[in-house]
Amino acid sequence: MWLLFLLVAAVAAVFSCARVCRAAVAAARTGRPARPPVSAPVPDPAGDDGHAPGLTLYEMAYLSGGPQRLADVVLVLMAQKRRLLLAHTGWATVVEPVAQDPVEQATLSAIGPDGQRPIPAVREALVADEAVRAVADKLVADGLALPAAARPGIRSGVRQVWAAALLVVVAAAAAHWMAPPGADTALLLGWFSLPLVLCLGTLAVARFELHPYRDWATDAGEQRLPGKADPPGSRLPSAPLAPLTSLISLALNGPSALTDPALRAALHSSGA
Repeated sequence: MWLLFLLVAAVAAVFSCARVCRAAVAAARTGRPARPPVSAPVPDPAGDDGHAPGLTLYEMAYLSGGPQRLADVVLVLMAQKRRLLLAHTGWATVVEPVAQDPVEQATLSAIGPDGQRPIPAVREALVADEAVRAVADKLVADGLALPAAARPGIRSGVRQVWAAALLVVVAAAAAHWMAPPGADTALLLGWFSLPLVLCLGTLAVARFELHPYRDWATDAGEQRLPGKADPPGSRLPSAPLAPLTSLISLALNGPSALTDPALRAALHSSGA
């Protein structure tokens, strides 16, 4: 019976570790710039002309948290410019139907002609919109974002390795408990140590070589985010300091980084 437990533990360990390895290879292959982007650059939402080296707020948001983070950034941006009202109940209301870039226009279209819609529905519509896909396609073409085929690989793969390691421990405990009297339990547990060492070794390598585990940015994209290779302010648009700082914090860290409690409540109450 203990052989069956060992087989299950070994298969789980091998498959989970192999998935992490495949995801790491896929991410490494996408870390090199592929070709110049075919679409026109999306202007910086706070007024940059789109030609200075660096990242726009939209690009920072996508690399940090994907299209949903980008959707949160444009909603808060338009709210700070008094073109939208984000209620703490999780509804977005159009105050002034004026868009300054394609993503803002997509936001107004997502809210619809009634001028009011729940934020989760607006976010879902934006994620699938062509304007947001254009931001993603440009980042992928520049080698800064992971393509859909390589995402989300490493993070979920590491979670599976942790689950496989726990399964190995549980299987070893069950095999030890069901072992017949007089069985060599040291040898039995020694066999289970092999898949456990495989899992722990893979986790150690992933921790030092692949951390932080990203779902959106490549290594090159991670280095372009503020606080990495770029000097602070190298591409920050000219805007009032407090709103700009809030938007950058939102783009990099998510709604929990917002200092405005009303905006934070609006995004969190809507399932952000």
